[in-house]
Amino acid sequence: MPYVKRYELRKGFSFLELLIVILIVSMVYFLGFEGVEMGKNKPKALTPLNLKSNIISSELFYGKGTLLCIDQCRSCYFRQGISSAFEEYTSPVDLTNIEAYTIDEYDSLSRIEYGRYQDKKICLIMDFFNNGSSTQIILKNDKGTYFLPAFFGEPQKFTSPQEAKEYWLENSALVSGSGDFY
Repeated sequence: MPYVKRYELRKGFSFLELLIVILIVSMVYFLGFEGVEMGKNKPKALTPLNLKSNIISSELFYGKGTLLCIDQCRSCYFRQGISSAFEEYTSPVDLTNIEAYTIDEYDSLSRIEYGRYQDKKICLIMDFFNNGSSTQIILKNDKGTYFLPAFFGEPQKFTSPQEAKEYWLENSALVSGSGDFY
């Protein structure tokens, strides 16, 4: 009886087969996920309604900071603490043509005039603190009027600065009342 040599069955893949599988998986990965940034959220543009939340949750904020906007609020700068220099705020900004208002000691609405920075008119200055508070202010642009509270609540949109003023005064009376928030 003739002796037939049997080849043993191979167990595993050859080097060439492994290279082909790696090449196919790589191509599928790069074609499928091209342009997708995983784990990185693009910052939203600063608007009056998200101004406080964006600044406090940004990488720039470490306890206390000041936002300063110039050039009809097209360019903004941020300063950590009170002694640091202002650095350019590089995230998108949608605060164009903002007018800032406050309420004076006579409960009258008055427009805030800030002065100049880098020889350009300042349109907004807001301070942010480590306890989550900020400058209480009313902002107005062509899209509406916004009340930004210092402590409690979310920013509110109104049709006029007068409505925002009434809301401010109403909330001030609640806070200064007989412990309503405690």
